Order: sequence, then C-alpha cells, then structure tokens
Amino acid sequence: MSKYKKVDTSMNFVGRELDVLEFWKQNKIFEQTTAKGDGTFTFYDGPPTANGKPHIGHVLTRSIKDLIPRYQVMKGKNVLRKAGWDTHGLPVELEVEKSLGIDGKKQIEAYGIEPFVEKCKESVWKYEGEWERLSERVGYWVDMKHPYVTYDNNYIESEWWALKKIYDMGLLYKGFKIVPYCPRCGTALSSHEVAQGYKDVKERSAVAKFELVDKPGTYFLAWTTTPWTLPSNVALCMNADFDYVTIHVEADNANYILARELVAKHFEEGTYEIIADHKGCEFEGTHYKPLYNYAKVDRDCYYVTNDTYVTLTDGTGIVHIAPAFGEDDANVGRKYNLPLVQLVGEDGKFVDGCGELTGVFCKTADKAIIADLKQRGLLLSAPLYEHSYPHCWRCDTPLIYYARKSWFIKMTAVKDKLLEINSTINWIPPTIGTGRMGNFLENVIDWGISRDRYWGTPLPVWICNKCGKVHVIGSRKELAEKCGCSEDIELHRPFIDKCTWQCECGGEYVRTPEVIDCWFDSGSMPYAQFHYPFENKELFEKNFPADFISEAQDQTRGWFYTLMAVSTLLFGKAPFKNCLVLGLVGDEHGIKMSKHKGNVVDPWDSFNKQGADAVRWYFYTSSAPWLPSRYYDEAVSETQRRFLGTLWNTYAFYVLYADIDNFDPSKCDIKQCKLSLMDKWLLSEVNQLVKTVDKGLANYEITDSARAIEHFTDMLSNWYVRRCRERYWGHDWTDDKQAAFMTLYTALDTLVKVAAPFVPFITESIYQNITANFFKDAPKSVHLCDFPKADESMINTALNATMEKVLDIVVLGRSARNAANVKNRQPLARMYIACNMPFSDEMKEIVRSELNVKEVLAVDSADSFADYKIKPQMRTVGPKYGKILGKIKERLENLREKTREVVETVKAGGVFKFDIDGQNVELTEADMLISSANKEGYSVVSDHGDTVALDVTLTDKLVEEGHVREIVSKIQAMRKECDFVVTDHIIVGYNAPAEIADIFDRYSADIARATLADSIVPATSGAHEKQIDVNGTDVTLYLTKA
Repeated sequence: MSKYKKVDTSMNFVGRELDVLEFWKQNKIFEQTTAKGDGTFTFYDGPPTANGKPHIGHVLTRSIKDLIPRYQVMKGKNVLRKAGWDTHGLPVELEVEKSLGIDGKKQIEAYGIEPFVEKCKESVWKYEGEWERLSERVGYWVDMKHPYVTYDNNYIESEWWALKKIYDMGLLYKGFKIVPYCPRCGTALSSHEVAQGYKDVKERSAVAKFELVDKPGTYFLAWTTTPWTLPSNVALCMNADFDYVTIHVEADNANYILARELVAKHFEEGTYEIIADHKGCEFEGTHYKPLYNYAKVDRDCYYVTNDTYVTLTDGTGIVHIAPAFGEDDANVGRKYNLPLVQLVGEDGKFVDGCGELTGVFCKTADKAIIADLKQRGLLLSAPLYEHSYPHCWRCDTPLIYYARKSWFIKMTAVKDKLLEINSTINWIPPTIGTGRMGNFLENVIDWGISRDRYWGTPLPVWICNKCGKVHVIGSRKELAEKCGCSEDIELHRPFIDKCTWQCECGGEYVRTPEVIDCWFDSGSMPYAQFHYPFENKELFEKNFPADFISEAQDQTRGWFYTLMAVSTLLFGKAPFKNCLVLGLVGDEHGIKMSKHKGNVVDPWDSFNKQGADAVRWYFYTSSAPWLPSRYYDEAVSETQRRFLGTLWNTYAFYVLYADIDNFDPSKCDIKQCKLSLMDKWLLSEVNQLVKTVDKGLANYEITDSARAIEHFTDMLSNWYVRRCRERYWGHDWTDDKQAAFMTLYTALDTLVKVAAPFVPFITESIYQNITANFFKDAPKSVHLCDFPKADESMINTALNATMEKVLDIVVLGRSARNAANVKNRQPLARMYIACNMPFSDEMKEIVRSELNVKEVLAVDSADSFADYKIKPQMRTVGPKYGKILGKIKERLENLREKTREVVETVKAGGVFKFDIDGQNVELTEADMLISSANKEGYSVVSDHGDTVALDVTLTDKLVEEGHVREIVSKIQAMRKECDFVVTDHIIVGYNAPAEIADIFDRYSADIARATLADSIVPATSGAHEKQIDVNGTDVTLYLTKA
C-alpha cells in the first residue's frame, strides 16, 4: 500500500487549511513549539481591546507578528508568545454608555460607579471569541489561554509599583496646565492620544476688531481660528521687534493696526493708506475695549502684551490672548499676571451669564459669535480656514485646550535619555526613528497621566484632606498596612476609593479620584505581564527587552512611545531592540477603509474563499510592510495562483510519479546520487535560497525574502520540473530517475521548511505527505523542524549565473519565435547565440531542447543576421552638403553589399569617405540614420547585450515534425480531459485528411511512445471523441482506454 496520500489538484486551499488546523489542535503542535529551543527570543504582543471587532488590518499585523517568532522557533530559540488584552479606558466606557443608553459623566454617576465598572469588566470580553477565532484561522500562534490582562489586580499592582517609583524620583506631580480636553468624555488626554485623532477640517476663522480706548475709530486687528475663545479674551499680543503700521481705510472710515508684512493678505492695493509706522514694543500696555463684558475680572487686563511666540506666518501679527484655552496664552498670562477667564465649563458649553451663548457648545458657538461681531461692526472678515484639528481618538468630539488641574509625569526631564534610547533601536524603516518618532521625542512634553473617569487603573495617590500631604501607594500589602483592608481588594473604583487612613496631623488620607491613562497600561506590559517586581523576576529579566515588536504606524506615538517612556523612566533602556512599523491597509484604490464609504473588507470573506496562506502571502509580497497596501479580492487570488498554485502543482507532480514508482526518500542519499547538470543547479539554488531567506529574516527583510521564495518556486516548477519531467516517465528504475526524484524531493522538503514561517498551512500539508510519512524520526510538524542549514558544498555560484544566462537566452528565443509567428512545438533547424558568457555543450543542449531547435551555435556577433539601411541625417548633412544632399541620399541607399562594412566603420569611430561630382564627402555615425532589419529567413532579438538569431526557414521534414508534436500535445490534453491517469495505456484512433493521416502512419511509433498508446489506427469511433486542429487541418481523435 502506498504511503503517499493522493493529492487533490484543485485550488481549494480552504478545506485543506481547516484540516491542518485540526491536525495542530489534535497534536498540540503550538504547545510543543513553546518548549523548543534553548536560547531566548522575546516577542511582545501589542494588546488589542477585546470590545472592538478585528478587521483586515489586524490580519496584516498578525501575519507579520506570527512570521518572525515561527522563524526564530525553527532557529532553535525559545520564544514566549504571550497574548494580551487592553481592557481599560475610554473605548470600553463609551461602549458601555452606548449599551446602557446613557451619555456622559453625570448619567454614569446617576447609574452608579460600581455597576458601571462591573459592566465595563463584562464588556471587554464582548468580542474575545472573534479575536481568538480570527487569530487561529490566520495561523497566528500566540498563547491566548494565559494572556496578560490589564485590569487584573496583579497587573495593576505592578503599575502602582512603577508609579510610586516615578513619584519617588520626583517625576510625578500635579499641575494646573492647559491640557487637551474632551468635553464629551470629561477628561484630559495625553499628547500621544491627541496625535491619534487629528482630522483635516474647514472652519470659519475670524479677524476681529479691537477698538483702542483712547483712539475711537482705530482698531487692533487680531486673527483667531477659535472664535469661541473671544468672549474669554483678556489681552492682545504683538512681537516687540516686528514692524506694524496704522492704515486708513476710507471705505470703512476707520484706522487699523496690523503687521506691515501682512497688510496685503487682508486689504487690496489701493484700498488703504499707511498713515503711521511702529514697532510692536511701542504698543505694549495700550488698552482696548473688550469685545464682550461677560467676564468679571479682578485685575488690569484688555491691553497689548509682547511676546516672541507671535509670528508673521498667518493672520495679522497680533494674537488674541485667552489664558484658559492655550499654552502660549497661559504663558503670556503668567508673565503679565492676567486674570484667568474661563467662560466654557467642563462640559464644553458656555457657563451661565454669557447671554445667548449660555449652554451652547463652544465649537457650535463659532457661528453665533461671528454673526454677532459682524452685526456690531467688530468683524473685519471670517475667512474659511482649512487645518488639522485634534479630535477625541475614541468618541470623535473636537478637543479643546483647557486649563485644569491634572497629574503629570515629567517626561521633559528624561528627554535626552529618550532620544539616546531611540537611537539604539533598529526601526524598520529607519525613517521612523529619525523622523516620526525622533521628531515627537525632540518636542516631548510632560505626560498628562490622569483621567477624570471611572474604568481604569486607579491613580495610587492619597492626599491628606487637612494638611495636603501626598502619599503614593506601591503595593497591595502597603495599602492593607495603611488602611486595614484585605490584600485581595478589587483595585478599581469605587472599591479602592473607600480606603482611607489617619494622617499624623489629624486629617484623613483620601485617594485622589482620577484613574490613569490606559496607554500607561499597555506601555507597562513588559514588566506588569509577569507581576514584576513582586514575582517572576528571573522570567522578566530573561524577556526584557524584547527582540522584536511590530504594529501599525499609528502606534508610533501610541504603544511604541509609551513602551519607551515607561522603560526609560523605570529601567533606563530601550524596551525593544527591533520594531517593524506596518503601513495601513487601504482598498484597491488605496483609500482608507470605512463603513460609511462601504469599502470595508471582511477578512472572513478572504479566509473562506482563498484561505489564510493566500492572504498572508499577499501582505508579505505586495509591498514593503511599512508601505500602505491596497487590499482587494482579485489581488489575493492572483497571489494564490502565482505562488500557492505553482507550489501545490509541483508537489502534486512529485507525489503522482513518486507514488507510481514507490519512491521512498528515506532510502536514498542525495550525496550518493548521480546528479545531472539540472540537478546540481537546482540543489545549488535551493541552498542559496536557504542562505538568502535565513539572512533576510534575521534582518527582518520580509518582502525580499518572500519574493526570493516565490522566484525559486517559479524556477522549480517552470524550469526544473518542466525540463526534467521526461526523467520521471520511464518504466525502468535508473540512476538518473533516482537522482531526479531525490533532487526534487530535497528541493521540495527544503522549500517547505524555508517557507513554513510565511505560509504555515500549505507547508504543513506538503511536509506531512512527503517527509513525515517516510522518516520515522521526523518531527511531528514542519513547525517543529529546524530551519534548514545551507550546504555550502552544493552552492555553485558560477553554475547559477550560467543558468540564469540560459534562462535569459531562452526568453529571447521565445521572443524570436513570437516575432516570426512560429509555434514552440514547431522544430527549427538552428539558433545562433551572441552573448558575453561562454556556453558549455550541456548548456547548449538545454537551450536546444527547450527552444525545440536542432542545433545551437555560438557566434561572436549577430550582425550577419541583420540587414542595414542608411539615410543621411538631414540636421547635420544638410548644412554641409546642401546642393548634393539628394545624391548623397541616393549613394547611401545603394551601397548594397558594402552597407555592413560602412556601418561597422562608422560605429567603430571611423569616417566614410567618397566623392560626388568632384566634391569630397566625409560622413561619421552622427551624419547617418542607421536602421536594421532581420535578414530574410531569420528572426533576431536582442536585450541587455545578448542576441539570438533563429533560422526560421522550414523544410518539409521540419514541418512534419511540427505536426507530430502538435498531435502529441492534443492527445495528451485529451487524456487529461478524459480523466485518464498517467499510467493508463490507450488506443488512439484518428480520422484525418491524407497529408495528416500519412503523419500518423509514418510517425506512429514516436506518437505512441509519447502518449502511452498501444496502437494508433484509422478509426471512425471510440470511447472518447474530439475535433482537433493540427496546424490548420481538422482532425477527429478517438481515445479508448486499453
């Protein structure tokens, strides 16, 4: 009984992949990989939020994140692949609010913090099953049975340890600052969160008119992109060193003050007159009338200040100052002791006492404020302004910059260390490190760590309600010692809020109500996943820093930054060594996928149609991982056909004939085989492939490595197997057949091991059938095998280069056939090759056989196979020999046999001299238009310095041989259509005109040998009948199984 399982040659990879998944489960293959290897390779899995559905972009990240650990396991490394879940923060809270039908903090508190938090804990697992199902289906091997979970008490305790350490370093502080603030969520955001949510918007800006107190009819002009801040205005700011002018505009009967350089941006030439020049410093202290009187101020304001932050890039060179709504404004406010006017509440709406604006959302108020200023004559213009504006990364509400008290980590104190650490990381591509990340770190600001929310890691800061003393708790044990609570207390609000203790001053320590930025959670995973430093110290140190991480580019200022920030603060070194940054996945036009555009791709559609290997391979080969990719069904199908189909068909070919001959690779040694030139070449190439991919994956060069695999697979199938297929057909077992089988087996076995990290399903299927079935000591799975080692003794670079040249020549030969409209099945007498590489007789034989020619001859030059025509170059010859130009043209066209000699002379730099009517004529190559045409009877094609010339003259004998090959090809195709197996013998009948019937009769032995026909006879019927065309002649074929 055969050991080989029959191979289904259909493209139904989906069913086969499901079989492989079941095989992995039954045999616990993934679990076995975690115990493999001695050295350590550490991979960190960026934690997704399980209450959001996975999409096609996650398939890209999982494909990349799976590939490198698989490779490292095969290289003998122990790779801890621990899944993680990001479970805290606004994304979860918003989902719960939506499910409960409530909106905002007031309604949450009315509902109850405790039941709300419980709902959040339930919600985070909403799509856990979908994430696990997708990860399994794509072949993403990661331990999901023992994940790290950011809401776990142990995880939170590790973060508390970190925050206490940061506080002890003097880097955790509470400050009153302008912070990016989401009025919908009622909390401040960090700079890296803000970076996630910028959108390009078009909004009305305002150029407002501020009338001078002591000069009625004269106005300062100030431009703002946030008109809603104008009611909170307390000052104007000018640059002391800039030139300003007072202009008179007759049409308005008014005078305006603005920067000289920016006048033309607001006024057309001829509509104004400059009546005075000033420096900005001259206006410092000049008072103006406020636009609104809603604010109750307790000190001097509404005057001009000076500061260097004012530029001439846009606007008027005068900036309106509202210290509660901008960092620069706040700095000016502190410098001049200006009052803090905050007419917008924490809900983003104007507070009581603001007239018609009361209760209006600030951004919505822009329109009303612009209309009001216009009606009162205090608006010069309201131009549309397109700019990038920050929105809440989760609820999509426009953010406002808002003065409030928040807790910060002083990242500015470790800026230099951050930059130093950034330079040690291998960013792929490098421009991320020097550009996107580097620029972010150069401008790093303190991390606003606190969030005025409910579901998150509680900020472990307790403050005495009497003396204000601060105490930061660093462990559950410390908390229990302080307040007498159980060490098993739930470390979330509201439970933790009940923990208090007496201060030595007689007051009571009460926890500050904030929770922390959920990005601190994910940035803490290197140590918190192990509950470090409370346990697993050795395990943490063994797996820190990570050797490899990879996520999409939007994590540059998200997870990548927070990992770096936390690691820099706690450990003073980079948390990862290599970071492969992935591009975003768009649709087939490169447009970002979104539900409202209707261009979202469901990954399961691809899994159910083409399979996971096809999707993975598309992402590996379509473009470099860091570039945006265009994902669409047809592209994945083409990938499947081009690589997976080629690999599978090659494997099917091997199994088909190995089964017929009962070939057992375990009983052969490739070193003992009598290898042909093609065998030696293939073995050289497959060992070179091992070196290429091994080096490539070690350096995270995924696309180049994958394309090398695809190129080799194409050569294996469309060159080696096609050139050698007749070696597998013979009845007798010969040394040559054994060498052919063993070479093909060795190439396939090596190829599937090299490709296994990329396409884990198809390689498993092939490995099980050609290797695991025969070698009793073979690992249970291809993924438990060692990555192949290149056999340097088998690599012959000279042979590889020569064969590459042969392939180039073959391509030229096919082009020459096409140019002459001669089929490949039509034998030709000879072909001439002119190239810069000597060809051995063996190489010539390969070319001869492949191109179906009787003889291949090498020549130094192919010029003799082309006829030249020469015409005068009018541009140069005309001015020199105008009167005799016609006779020169006639002479050049009638050189006949001397034409080639003239061309060779001028191409070598010589001069063609002759006499016309007593006038001496001298022409160089620049004076000639030289064209060439194939010599009659030849088809000549050149490329990259190589030329082939095919003799396309057909003799009667060659035509007959062409008919024979055409007949054989049609019979073979008909055999397949009749579902005959390759070992079936047949009877061939034919009904053909006399000329073709004569071919059947005289060449019957050749046809029979090629088609396994026992007889070839004239007939009028048979089991199977088909009309065929033999080079323009209609013939009826009849095939019957013998």
